[in-house]
Amino acid sequence: MKPVAPDLARYFIAIIPPPPIFEHALSLKNYFKEKYHAKASLNSPPHITVQAPFLWNEKKESELSESLGRFGRRKKSFEVSLMGFGSFAPRVIFISVGSEKGITEFQKELEKFCNEKLHLTAGIKKENKFHPHLTVAFRDLKKQEFDLAWQEFKDKEFSATFMADGFDLLKHDGKSWFPHHHFRF
Repeated sequence: MKPVAPDLARYFIAIIPPPPIFEHALSLKNYFKEKYHAKASLNSPPHITVQAPFLWNEKKESELSESLGRFGRRKKSFEVSLMGFGSFAPRVIFISVGSEKGITEFQKELEKFCNEKLHLTAGIKKENKFHPHLTVAFRDLKKQEFDLAWQEFKDKEFSATFMADGFDLLKHDGKSWFPHHHFRF
């Protein structure tokens, strides 16, 4: 990761699943670390990204939080279903989001808000459709390990449902991402 100016910090926005789904997803990340030597996904909690990483002036962090809080208070909870596994070959394996309507609508509204009100340009590229997922292994999963892992996980069952009743602003501390502020709907 490139160094940033001293007054800037890295953030992104995500939906973090509640227990016990959180713990199950975390155990899968640890499994990939142990069996496939892929530990990079452990640099963040289990989550579904809804706004890609962006830089923000740390001195204006309270303005960011206040704006996101106002946005969140106008939203309603929605159901998120996690079903099975998917991949972005040759490095990423994830838990698939089955019920996409609620999260896709939320992401579109959040992206519009972030672009118009916060003037963020980081987001889902227009040519790339938003594809909600919960990553369990990614960039350090080597190609040969990916092939083995995908054979193991492609038909494996995973099923869980939760109500998304808010979202989180995550912040990078120089080594990993951590939930910095939770915003309830």
